[in-house]
Amino acid sequence: MIRYTADPAHPDARRGLLQRLFARMYANYDALAERYEQAVSDHKRRLFADLQGTIVEIGAGTGANFPYYPPGIDWIGIEPNVFMHDALLKAAEKYAIRGEMRVGVAERIDLPNSSVDAVVSTLVLCSVDHQHAALREILRVLKPGGGFLFVEHVAAPAGTGLRRAQTLIKPLWKIAADGCRPDRDTVSAIRAAGFSSVEVSAFRAPLAIVSPHIAGKAIK
Repeated sequence: MIRYTADPAHPDARRGLLQRLFARMYANYDALAERYEQAVSDHKRRLFADLQGTIVEIGAGTGANFPYYPPGIDWIGIEPNVFMHDALLKAAEKYAIRGEMRVGVAERIDLPNSSVDAVVSTLVLCSVDHQHAALREILRVLKPGGGFLFVEHVAAPAGTGLRRAQTLIKPLWKIAADGCRPDRDTVSAIRAAGFSSVEVSAFRAPLAIVSPHIAGKAIK
């Protein structure tokens, strides 16, 4: 059972025309979403299989991670785009997720220090306004020994044609994809954030300009 405590009037709520269009586009690309999940499913199963306790998912979207979560976790979802919430709540009911749904952003997580067992982020760090601030918040709310689990698309290697294309298309991509920056060096940001250990594996996903991906776990 999900407690819906998301306030659409919250200062971090995103409810503009671009957010509405992005949520509609996100919901209507079932074939692409299925193909993408096939590409990342093994990584998600490996990362999420041992989750337990209190889990914060930043940028929870429409609940794409729910099929991979083990039973019994206490889930706290944070999603700023209010137009995603209906689909997210329906998915939570379908997969019997227990917890709470909130409006918010990763840079300001309204939870006490050292209060959660894990933080999950999938395709989120590309679009946060301040990546380093988001990573500081993740570290802050994690208990000592807690894990940050992530699947993210990242910048292609410097000097490659794909990296140049990512940088060239970024202004338009950012508008169309609700703030996403395709050329972010997320690997370096995570490694520099202050975690005690970071494990990262690289792979490719069927997303053209944002095909370079990473999956991994960082321990506080």
